[in-house]
Amino acid sequence: MNKQLKASFPIFQNPINGQRLVYLDNAATTQKPKEVLEAILSYYKQDNANTYRGVYTLAAIATEAYEEARNKVQDFIHAENGEVVFTKGTTQGLNWVADRFLEKVLKAGDEILISPLEHHSNLLPWQQMAKKRGYLLKYLPMKADGKWSKEDVQAALSKKTKILAIAHVSNVLGSIQDLKELADVIHSNSGYLVVDGAQAVAHLPIDVKQMECDFYCFSGHKMYGPTGIGVLYGKRELLEEMEPAEYGGEMITSVSKYDAKWAELPLKWEAGTQNIAGAIGLGRAIDWIKEQDLSCIHSKEQQLISSALKGLQEIPSVTVYGPKTAKNRCGVISFNLEGVHPHDLATGLDQYGIAIRAGHHCAQPLMKELGITASARISFAVYNTEEDVQIFLQAMKELRNFFQ
Repeated sequence: MNKQLKASFPIFQNPINGQRLVYLDNAATTQKPKEVLEAILSYYKQDNANTYRGVYTLAAIATEAYEEARNKVQDFIHAENGEVVFTKGTTQGLNWVADRFLEKVLKAGDEILISPLEHHSNLLPWQQMAKKRGYLLKYLPMKADGKWSKEDVQAALSKKTKILAIAHVSNVLGSIQDLKELADVIHSNSGYLVVDGAQAVAHLPIDVKQMECDFYCFSGHKMYGPTGIGVLYGKRELLEEMEPAEYGGEMITSVSKYDAKWAELPLKWEAGTQNIAGAIGLGRAIDWIKEQDLSCIHSKEQQLISSALKGLQEIPSVTVYGPKTAKNRCGVISFNLEGVHPHDLATGLDQYGIAIRAGHHCAQPLMKELGITASARISFAVYNTEEDVQIFLQAMKELRNFFQ
């Protein structure tokens, strides 16, 4: 089935360095199926108009398509009306929460708890707000498997801990958090759970109600959608009490010279002309994921992770970071080849037509915890195959011999 799926992705028709493309950098961004590309092009060719503002037919069509995309997101993550806000991506959503929510619920001396494996997008907003406003930023103790239990979190709490911000899935270790368990702990402390869901939405079923998170942010481009579009989910009562993050057109009901009244949710959060085509593309990407069946996607990816883990662990001088089995991983494997810089390894693999990521993966504190400056990383998507894995492993063996 995976081979057939590749036919839906035009990029795989193009050879790289004379080789067929083996794309294993899906944690950075996924490729786009033709259905998503066609939906975006169709909007620009047939329905291009600004949303809400016009009373003419094209504007009504564009508005309907934009809101239909929102409804698809809402259904996909099991949110309620008014709880899905379109953003540029995960980073913007997390920044908005760190700025506007903290000013409502925290005071100087209150604590924000995060893990040491966070992507900079789920570290820097909290770090900088703590510095500016006198909050205390605390870290959970490092765990080799990258997963924290309710007991781990409970031990790190104090009466002043009001925020737990954590990635659903680590972009480096691939470890998966039990969000419901963590939500119970922070809520029992009168705190709130903020989740970076960027690495989870293309791989795992997301039910924000079941997980009981207060905020959940993700990006469209990591789930077969376009760049420049993302989602901030927030519980309705929390989004209502927060001040908007930006000001401009369409997010108001009235404006006077010295005051303004905000629109109802979610428009209160969407100032100015939005990424209409991006939202439509995201909606079509969600349709496409549903057509493939997310549970089947996850099962197939787990098989690939298991195969890649086994193969890497059989290569002498390779160190794999994070969970040792596929059971506790989602989508990602980070590793190093002894004596070889990850950038050199990635450059070598590129000559085989294999695209991987090398560097600190926007997680420098985690690199320090692991005792390294960088790592190589492979990450999977629905279109990857066992053949991709075997091509990668064979190239790794050849490069090991070359470098040594």
